[in-house]
Amino acid sequence: MISKTKINERMRRKRNPILVEAIMLAKKANNLELARKLSTSTRKQIQINLTQLNELKEDKIIIIGRVLGGGDIKKKMSIYALGFSEQAKEKLKKAGCEMKTIKQAIGEKGVKIL
Repeated sequence: MISKTKINERMRRKRNPILVEAIMLAKKANNLELARKLSTSTRKQIQINLTQLNELKEDKIIIIGRVLGGGDIKKKMSIYALGFSEQAKEKLKKAGCEMKTIKQAIGEKGVKIL
């Protein structure tokens, strides 16, 4: 497990104010796992296609990275991510999925972090 001090050190290097705010909120909510993943290098952030999301069993998912529009989605889910491509937004709206920012997921229960 990572300490709050180490998360603070990593957070000082971040220049994206939205990301910094999300890390601070996760830390305040004692969700250190989410704060740790948010504070890692942006190279380690994932980019996931809709076909990969369609294969998951969970309905509420936090994606530390970006959702891309490759493939189709056939089920309703709540997706919290740092970013969505335009094509992914259109397809998720048609499928009836909820798209939210990671800051909105911090208070949620039963959310899986990818």
